[in-house]
Amino acid sequence: MLIYPDINPVALSLGPLKIHWYGLMYVVGFAAAWLLGRYRAKQPHSVFTPSDVDDLLFYCALGVVLGGRIGYILFYQAGAWIHDPLMLLRLWEGGMSFHGGLIGVLIAIWLFARKTQQGFFTISDFVAPLVPPGLFAGRIGNFINGELWGSPTDLPWGMVFPYVDQLPRHPSMLYQAALEGLVLFILLWWFSARPRPRMAVSGLFLIGYGCFRFLVEFVREPDAHIGYLWGGWLTMGQLLTTPMILIGLVFMVYAYRHRTHKPNASSPS
Repeated sequence: MLIYPDINPVALSLGPLKIHWYGLMYVVGFAAAWLLGRYRAKQPHSVFTPSDVDDLLFYCALGVVLGGRIGYILFYQAGAWIHDPLMLLRLWEGGMSFHGGLIGVLIAIWLFARKTQQGFFTISDFVAPLVPPGLFAGRIGNFINGELWGSPTDLPWGMVFPYVDQLPRHPSMLYQAALEGLVLFILLWWFSARPRPRMAVSGLFLIGYGCFRFLVEFVREPDAHIGYLWGGWLTMGQLLTTPMILIGLVFMVYAYRHRTHKPNASSPS
């Protein structure tokens, strides 16, 4: 049995200014995406330049932050937001929805595609393998904040979160960091290392993330103010994730039936 370490969520205090680990994890995620994106852009046959990556990251960063926070409020805290509108700005408290962030990034890609006259899926296939390191960093931020803990377990790696109770629980945020971050990154980086039909990399991202998230939700405590939505097991995360899996399957089937290729924007080598 493990004990949750007492981690100060504030990484650095400069007078009234407090820099939180959770915010720093987003910086780490964006930095990783920028470095990986510039590396991919320098490879032969890439249709993007490193300068394109700089602009694209700016668009996507806005999409992640605005979409993630607005999505969290709408999906998980709609009632509370009505009574406390300023919670929308308190990002350091945690509370970012992946699904909201995904919608924000899709809007950002659409805007960038209009600006550059690139195909939407050419861009999304390029971006998809850059996302998991940010997901990994974000889940580590959840762990530091001591949020999104799992259900009770008797497994040897069960972790006691003293501020919750004295029961060993699944460290579900670490499961998500490993699956959505590390495993998904390896899968997408390997898959995109060779030319693939347009939409295939995007489809694999949706399927991979959706399946990993759906599975972890079985051992993650649902939000207390929402609880289970149906049958004592269906969570909001699973409800929001199911369409991702289905859309990803449609993308993959469409991609391989039509096999539309373009100079390889998605391949890192």
